[in-house]
Order: sequence, then structure tokens, then C-alpha cells
Amino acid sequence: MDYYKILDIDKNASKDTIKKAFRKLSLKYHPDKPTGDAEKFKKINEAYQTLSDDNKKRIYDMQKSG
Repeated sequence: MDYYKILDIDKNASKDTIKKAFRKLSLKYHPDKPTGDAEKFKKINEAYQTLSDDNKKRIYDMQKSG
């Protein structure tokens, strides 16, 4: 699962860009909305939780690059 693709952002995105992408997608796919998708919302939330935390992001990037 590629968190950058889920949030549709670049690997070098700033924290502000990550937050904006998360908000936009979470509003669109929130389970309470008519366009909601609970599974997609969970993935979006997981991606945001990882990429918004500097330590988790660093570990994730290291794992992705091998």
C-alpha cells in the first residue's frame, strides 16, 4: 500500500500539503457522506497518521526504499 498514492501527493510534500490532501479526501470519502466509502476512508486515515508524523514517515520511507 503506497500512502503517497492514497493521498495523491508527491513524496516530497510538505506537512501542509499532506494535511490539505487528507482533509479533501476525508470529506469526500467519509462514511457518513453519500459518496462515502468506509474502507477507503480507513486507508486515507492510516496514510495521514503515518505521513503526518515525522518519525513514522521516516520509517515508512526507509522501508519503501529498502
